[in-house]
Amino acid sequence: MTTATAPVPAPATTVPPLQNGDRLTRDEFERRYRAMPTVHKAELVEGVVYMPSPVTHEHHGAPHFDLITWLGLYRTYTPGVRGGDNSTVRLDTENAPQPDAYLIVLPDHGGQARVVDNYLVGAPELVAEVSASSASIDLHGKLGAYLRNGVREYVVWRVHDRQIDWFVHRDGRYDALPPDTGGWYRSEVLPGLWLDPAALIAGNLLGVAGVVQQGVASPEHAAFVGKLRQAAKKP
Repeated sequence: MTTATAPVPAPATTVPPLQNGDRLTRDEFERRYRAMPTVHKAELVEGVVYMPSPVTHEHHGAPHFDLITWLGLYRTYTPGVRGGDNSTVRLDTENAPQPDAYLIVLPDHGGQARVVDNYLVGAPELVAEVSASSASIDLHGKLGAYLRNGVREYVVWRVHDRQIDWFVHRDGRYDALPPDTGGWYRSEVLPGLWLDPAALIAGNLLGVAGVVQQGVASPEHAAFVGKLRQAAKKP
């Protein structure tokens, strides 16, 4: 009499954990990231995995909050523009960063990014990062990835250095946007998005809000809103 042999169970499939410095494709990065629900911040920049250490209130949390407040005020007065923070952005096969903040023009208003499977795919019009210093990834690997993929404006707040850099995509490179005579930045891509960097660095949100109010009351902002509304009417 022959005794039936119990089938040998197939070995469980184990998804390798993400590790700082791993070199992965975006698809593999996302597969491993999804398998680690307790990890809330991991980025793929130029094919390399970055998993930052915990951040402090003073050098990241509070500046990040104020940065979002500034961009949120502009979004309030600009129909057709939306924002986000710490969302994975699918730029290309080697880059899936989580920007600290970004603004997009909605696709049906003429924007360049799309939402696919609940992810933002393509380059936001503006990306902003809260950075430790000029030596950070934000001004090196990320800058190159954002430039190559068509992020039109890139703002980096170097908290330790007490400086804000604003770059504009021109002719295949990032040029530094010069402040106006009053020391304010005025976006070339999102008209009416104005910033007093000294007020933002000092945590003076009333000053930041006052400059935003002037920007959204400008003729160029009114013209931009009209352009967005006209784009939304096209079939």
